[in-house]
Amino acid sequence: MNTKLTLTIEKEVIDKAKKYAKNREQSLSDLIESYLKAITVENDPAAIEITPIVKSLKGSFTAPEDFDYKKELSKRLSEKYL
Repeated sequence: MNTKLTLTIEKEVIDKAKKYAKNREQSLSDLIESYLKAITVENDPAAIEITPIVKSLKGSFTAPEDFDYKKELSKRLSEKYL
């Protein structure tokens, strides 16, 4: 069942979205509906298929107990960008 929805969006954004939809041979309503479906899908972790290669890697690395992931990430990013 379809239901009407009223949105308040900047005119420029609407114009660009209409062009985008037209280029893809879709209506703006279909485009927005597809987007809303995509962002509201519930991801079931059990439904994600893990490949055999990834399964074989599971447990192959153990970090030291005192390993601080956030500190290490910050350090590596600082080295990379500073």
